[in-house]
Amino acid sequence: MSDSQLDSTIRKRRLKIEECHAITEWLLKESKNGVVKYGSLKQAVILFNTSRSIVERIWQHTKLSIANGTPLNVSPHIVGRVGRKQIHVDINMVKKIPLCRRTNIRSLAYAMDMSTSTIFRRIKEGAIRPHTNAIKPHLTEENKKARLQFCLSMIESGTLNSNPIFSDMFNYVHIDEKWFFMSKKSEKFYLLPEEQEPNPYRSCKSKNFITKVMFMVAVVRPRLAKDGTELFSGKIGIFPFVFKEPAKKNSKNRVAGTLEIKPILSVTKDVTRTCLIEKVLPVIRSKWPLSQSNTPIFIQQNNARPHLSVNDLQFTEVARQDGFDIRLCFQPPNSPDLNV
Repeated sequence: MSDSQLDSTIRKRRLKIEECHAITEWLLKESKNGVVKYGSLKQAVILFNTSRSIVERIWQHTKLSIANGTPLNVSPHIVGRVGRKQIHVDINMVKKIPLCRRTNIRSLAYAMDMSTSTIFRRIKEGAIRPHTNAIKPHLTEENKKARLQFCLSMIESGTLNSNPIFSDMFNYVHIDEKWFFMSKKSEKFYLLPEEQEPNPYRSCKSKNFITKVMFMVAVVRPRLAKDGTELFSGKIGIFPFVFKEPAKKNSKNRVAGTLEIKPILSVTKDVTRTCLIEKVLPVIRSKWPLSQSNTPIFIQQNNARPHLSVNDLQFTEVARQDGFDIRLCFQPPNSPDLNV
């Protein structure tokens, strides 16, 4: 590696006085009659992680001090604030720039007639604050009334005349669905240099049509004791939309008739009803605290089309069994989905 390439790979940094003295002592050991050995300067650059110009400057100061008989002084001779002066930025200019020209650093820097690095430094300092603006659902008058009615329905009936108190919603089971791909086109791993490529070998018929499965998640507010001990985690379960089908032909992987798990690609009201009746309701009954089994339990859905109506007869017939009173309800229209 040449000296120019070496200087480009090593970052120039300000050395401490102790480091300067260490470089001086090392060069004196590597010198004879005021001349350093061939290659010693390059070795000092690598050894002390600095640039060649700094090592040469320290060696020149050392030789002058020895020749003049003066005390050795290899300090950087830096006093006060050093470096290039900070560019003054009038922060109030930002207020005069339209918001459409403040969507990224390059656009803002062009509007302020400054470099992007200057604007970036002001952002790191906190003088300019980045902000993310999320789009909100458009609410009609009917949506606003529905939201207000939902909020009023959450007030305890016995507290309307005195001090209204909202329901703790411990008896509300929140459900939601989410698609998940069975695998990714590319997976990234961090390995040691001597490690081999990880197994198993992943393959699929088409990268553009990777199998995906929908899951239904059901959660409740967790219950804690006064001392903070967890009484009920609130995790009802995660239920996949899949079905089992016997294999029609023999293959190298299984014989004909073996049950295979396959995803349900079209989730309809009938599929949702079956999942609620056969999977969600039994788990709710098994995990629900016995002290609160007499109170009505509401399964709150969002406004997705496959969800059931509140008065679904088949669900209601099964839900009001074994001493439980489980009902369906909806969240207000145009409300954000719950991240369950």
